[in-house]
Amino acid sequence: MTGSPNASELASRTPPAHSTPGPAGLQLLGKPRFLERCLVPALLIGVVLVLVVSGSTGPLKTTMGESWQIVTGHLVPGMPWMVDGSVSVAQDQAVWNFRLPRALLAGTAGASLALAGALLQANVRNPLAEPYILGVSAGAGVGAVLAIVAGSTAVAGIGLNAAAFAGAAIATVLVYLLAKQGGVIAPSRLILAGVALGSLLSAVTNFLTITTDAQNVYSVLFFLLGSVSAATYPQLLLPGLSLLAVSVYAMLRSRALNALLAGDETATALGVNVQAMRRTLLLATALLTATTVAVCGGIGFVGLVVPHAARMAVGSDHRRMLPVTIFGGALFLMLADLLARTVAQPAEIPIGILTAAVGAPFFLWLMRGSGANRAGVNR
Repeated sequence: MTGSPNASELASRTPPAHSTPGPAGLQLLGKPRFLERCLVPALLIGVVLVLVVSGSTGPLKTTMGESWQIVTGHLVPGMPWMVDGSVSVAQDQAVWNFRLPRALLAGTAGASLALAGALLQANVRNPLAEPYILGVSAGAGVGAVLAIVAGSTAVAGIGLNAAAFAGAAIATVLVYLLAKQGGVIAPSRLILAGVALGSLLSAVTNFLTITTDAQNVYSVLFFLLGSVSAATYPQLLLPGLSLLAVSVYAMLRSRALNALLAGDETATALGVNVQAMRRTLLLATALLTATTVAVCGGIGFVGLVVPHAARMAVGSDHRRMLPVTIFGGALFLMLADLLARTVAQPAEIPIGILTAAVGAPFFLWLMRGSGANRAGVNR
């Protein structure tokens, strides 16, 4: 070798699998193309299968075939089984109005949190970064608890979900202002500001919880631990639109995200406006987290585990890693919701408990495995 690759090659090419660790514990690495080509369709098939299984799981007995018939019957009106009496009205209502929206919301929330984690880790160049360190979920918790404490479902005419979103938005603005230093967003200040603000807001939430009436405590705890049990189709609109918009942006800017992993100087040499992109990534991460927490409550660990697993599978090139992260996050949380509904029947476990109980051992196993170094995790 008589020279080193130029800057554009660093962000655009697929690096070899034996590449060396990059800055802050992240690295650009490549994986066999066949794995990428098989993994995304496999995850998509898994999402569809879990969707059908979720539709057939519940107190009212419904087979997977009947669940599939009900869903396709609504999507394609006039199907014979919707008019020949083979599917009862009760089964149709249970699958279409209750089970399907909660499975779809779980998938949307999982994809959003996983994507938010991947973007935040690229933004601060830290593989241990996670959406909830920004304090956005803590802000949503304060808004939701205020709504519950002050009027069960509304504060000043604002519904529970809207109050949670407003709290998340205020927390985002505060984190942004605290993270700025000389007009520049410093990654270390961003993390520290998020942790400090999150702790403060959590203290406010705890104070409101212990001082409210006893009948409100269960509602507060259930929201803070996360659940999609009360999902409706209208609740899918805002998280779904946010996920679509941020996914398109992230894929279009995947090469710039690769450049960020190589450091600010290299990214600037490639023509990336680092500070503008950091602000946009902060906004995108906060939007995904806020819209998710507002309707699902506090669901942690998804944004930490799934991006790591995606890197181990297909490498750190965001052009390949982001689709795996999105579909993997959807599948992960849909499976967690399915377990939450069935593992302790007839009771239901808050989904946030399961994501931590399942995610933490899985993450530790990944770290101990041979793929830990390839995932960019410093040991």
